[in-house]
Amino acid sequence: MKVFSRFLKDEDGAALIEYTVLLGILLIAVIATIGLVGTWVSKQWLALDKALSP
Repeated sequence: MKVFSRFLKDEDGAALIEYTVLLGILLIAVIATIGLVGTWVSKQWLALDKALSP
């Protein structure tokens, strides 16, 4: 029982969880940005191909 109560009072793991959540949010933002940039680049390539095609 003492181990469980010490576990509840210990805040060392809280920082790890906070950093993990922040990392997850950052990862989602990076993936979304890569998706949007990829779509934009694809449209640019298609427009360039259309402009250069006879």
